[in-house]
Amino acid sequence: MKGVILAAGRGTRLFPITKVVNKEILPVYNKPMIYYPIETLRESEVKEILLVVGPGIGGQFLNLLGSGKELGVKIAYEVQEEQHGVADALAVAKDFADGGPIAVINADNIIEDIFPDVVRKFKEKNRGAVNAIVQVPDPERSGVVELDGDRVVGIEEKPKKPKSNWVSVGFYLFDSRVFDVIKDLKPSSRGEYEISDVVKFYISEGTLEAVKLRGRWIDAGTFDSLLEASLYAAKKSNK
Repeated sequence: MKGVILAAGRGTRLFPITKVVNKEILPVYNKPMIYYPIETLRESEVKEILLVVGPGIGGQFLNLLGSGKELGVKIAYEVQEEQHGVADALAVAKDFADGGPIAVINADNIIEDIFPDVVRKFKEKNRGAVNAIVQVPDPERSGVVELDGDRVVGIEEKPKKPKSNWVSVGFYLFDSRVFDVIKDLKPSSRGEYEISDVVKFYISEGTLEAVKLRGRWIDAGTFDSLLEASLYAAKKSNK
């Protein structure tokens, strides 16, 4: 299975730092942020990776990562020319996926769990989707997942009144139909093509599996969460 890391965001929550340096190159303790999603994919047995970046910043990643050989992966690069949401960024990966299933992770995610068994099982089934979820105290900041037992029955992007405290962490597995799903999407009220609307397709046909995280998850996209991620990484590194 191939993997896609979505790193095309402008990092506005980290201005003014991200006016000159891409968010995912900022340090999280002793490593650039982008190393963490790469390691999550690599340890989940996904070693052929496409990095989707924004215009004008690809050189920063290329200088840092090169071919990916030093990190034990193979990295290709694509540019999302105009930013119209996460699903729109994923659409750039259609040729890279080459008709196969795809693993997707947000570039600013620090995820303690790895998913080799989940990936292996999904490759054997090769249909539907997997959505990694976790419980948080502030679900209104994320894509909120509504559960009936262990079954996902709904998802809503950043609702004012969340129906649960379970949220998507930004790690997904999709079958090859995902790009047809994206092609048929309509922009949300925010004017973006939402990844939650992609997930809704798989919910509607009953082929979405939710995987509950056991370890830590940090969305390192704000100053506070970036500090939290660095302190967590330091503590883990020094054990």
